[in-house]
Amino acid sequence: MLAWPTVRILIDYRPALRERTGVGEYAHELANALASQLSIRDTLTLFSSSWKDRLSPGVIPGVPIVDARVPVSLLNLSWHRLEWPVAETFAGDIDVTHSMHPLLMPARNAARVVTVHDLYFLDSPERTAAEIRRDYPALTAEHTRRAEGVITVSEYTAGMIVSKLSVPRDVITLCPPGAPDWRPVDRYASGGPILFMGTIEPRKNVGTLLRAYGRLVSMKPSAPPLKLAGKIAPACEGIADEIRRPPLAGRVEHVGYVSGPARELLYREASMLVLPSYDEGFGLPVLEAMTIGVPVIASTRGALPEVAGDAGILVDPDDHEGFAAAMARILDDPAQARRRGEAGIDRAKRFTWRESAARLMTAYAAAIERRRGRS
Repeated sequence: MLAWPTVRILIDYRPALRERTGVGEYAHELANALASQLSIRDTLTLFSSSWKDRLSPGVIPGVPIVDARVPVSLLNLSWHRLEWPVAETFAGDIDVTHSMHPLLMPARNAARVVTVHDLYFLDSPERTAAEIRRDYPALTAEHTRRAEGVITVSEYTAGMIVSKLSVPRDVITLCPPGAPDWRPVDRYASGGPILFMGTIEPRKNVGTLLRAYGRLVSMKPSAPPLKLAGKIAPACEGIADEIRRPPLAGRVEHVGYVSGPARELLYREASMLVLPSYDEGFGLPVLEAMTIGVPVIASTRGALPEVAGDAGILVDPDDHEGFAAAMARILDDPAQARRRGEAGIDRAKRFTWRESAARLMTAYAAAIERRRGRS
């Protein structure tokens, strides 16, 4: 790590302000791990802005907050298009601003660090939210090249940042999510539900999963139910109608967004996790399932092979017959299911928030040096 007497850090905590889906969970856990590693001279502050949602003091014990009563959409428009107001307006003198998305948090003097979780918005902007569609494709390449540091979550995404955004590899730091602090199951849930975890949006490819499950039911009428855990995005509203029609009616349950103990319980009760995504910058549900010891079936795309490794069964995302066969294999062979689960437990131990936070501190120090050099 580069020597630096003190580091004053401002992290954009807004993705974790409400429901902590993938990026929100990442922001919270990484900030929490970072807080535990700071020296007595370093400071970490969490930034939030919203017109109606307030950030509670003590959300991370001992870490101060800046809670601006500014609508998120208004601040994002001003930051992304005008690069005003600078972060120092809210937080005073700081050394590093860290955005949890690819666009800069503007600063007068502080080093600027951004996070790139994936680049799906470049390939399929029409399948993203309106604000992302407006700003990310147009601005991400420029902002990541101007940033003093770029954080990402997988080697797959790091390679995409280099090839698609022309960001030098030495500016990019790999800080993957850490495994949750969950105890592995004592006994494999052989008859438990088949689980999908994640926001139901086009790139998650839930349509293929439903076709695969329908095929599985035709082969094995005794197959366990399928549970879909996650909000349904507007672009996938037809999914709700599809699961109410035969052959899926009564066999597929949409449980909506879940967090905390309820989320862990879904994994503990599951016979397997199936994630057929077309693209994932990391694939946090794969890591969560492996931590518990739940067998994983995932697609061959994005970072999923990198995360699952030999512990997972990998299937082409367009091959619904292949997914059906993989699910049947897990159900028919409890010994293989247990082996996959045990391999997942071992693999999940490689991913720790502590290691990612240590890498992040090194990235901050390097970003400060780059900012000084540019100044």
